[in-house]
Amino acid sequence: MYEAEHTPDLRGVLDKSGRGFPQGLLEQPESERLAYFKSFTVAHPILKEADSALKQALREPAGGSLVFVYGPTGVGKTTLRLRVEKHLKEVMLPALREDPSLVPVVSIVAVAPDSSQFSWRDYYKRALIALEEPLIDRKIIYRVHGVSRNSSGELMVDPRVLGLELRHALETALYYRRPTAFFIDEAQHLARLSSGRKLQDQLDSIKSLAGITSTLHVLIGTYELLNFLNLSAQLSRRSIDIHFPRYRADRESDLRAFQNVIFTFQRHLPLAEEPDLLKHWEYCYERSIGCVGVLKDWFTRALAAALEEAATALTLKHLQQRAMSLDQCSRMAREAIEGEKDLTERKESREQLRQLLGLVPATPADNSTSERSVNRPGQPRKAYPVGQRTPHRDKVGTANPW
Repeated sequence: MYEAEHTPDLRGVLDKSGRGFPQGLLEQPESERLAYFKSFTVAHPILKEADSALKQALREPAGGSLVFVYGPTGVGKTTLRLRVEKHLKEVMLPALREDPSLVPVVSIVAVAPDSSQFSWRDYYKRALIALEEPLIDRKIIYRVHGVSRNSSGELMVDPRVLGLELRHALETALYYRRPTAFFIDEAQHLARLSSGRKLQDQLDSIKSLAGITSTLHVLIGTYELLNFLNLSAQLSRRSIDIHFPRYRADRESDLRAFQNVIFTFQRHLPLAEEPDLLKHWEYCYERSIGCVGVLKDWFTRALAAALEEAATALTLKHLQQRAMSLDQCSRMAREAIEGEKDLTERKESREQLRQLLGLVPATPADNSTSERSVNRPGQPRKAYPVGQRTPHRDKVGTANPW
């Protein structure tokens, strides 16, 4: 994987000397040039912040057993996971030399259910496959109720028994393999159930698995993961939240960083001539809604078209032909904004919490605790001196004297 470490500073953008890719790539086949760009990653500021937060949570979860990483679709969450996985494998190299049975990290993708019922048996099997466990279909205790043979001698297993045995096999594998983390990508699929109680059961199952095996579980997904947050006090205490946002057009620093990402990508397009994509940054933002993952996939499709045409440079026409439709972008933008709104509302719920705890409302000036007295239950209201008004809101406007 190729990485470009830089900060969102347009002074770096204005320095347009040199190209970012090895010049020998221009003599390679189209497939090699396309593979180079697909593997290239820009370590942009938001990605680095999420990367640092996730690594810190893995180093010291401080009692947490679940980590939630959420953000809009196409923001680069899978890229984040791959970066952290690579880091964990490098960190565990000395331990692996001492004990080859260890597994540094385990990753699976939560498959969307065909119906409203999530299949835990399928989940356990995929997890065991990720752990490279042998004879998964044979991990059954035969001397239990629900296991029998039919007239042909074939083994017949009650589905409920099979699920329990696969769960036990996964617990044992995680206990002995001791991975640093268990990643669940596309984890929002776990939340696609109709019953709220079942939703809590889903997370309770993962939390108990994490606790029994002492394996930190990292759930990565879209803002649909917000449905999992704060289902119970116990889950809230045992979880760590990491927001991986998009770049916002209403923030100057975000725009500068996004422009820097565009320029870095254009320097690493393995074509004879470097395009000037930076002058089209508004169009690039519009059709990616500020998500670097969407931008990268879009540029990759455009590059494939340019290579197929034997073009010397990537043009605006290539981008326009491979851009997502306005309807697609609008839907992505609405989902992202709704998720951001939910998070903002959570931040604004501080006053409700303070009222619930019997604390004085925070002053808007410094957002700190007010020094005004609080009337506690059963306590009489404070008596004010004669001549001093009781605090209340005055009416506004001009009263009609008639």
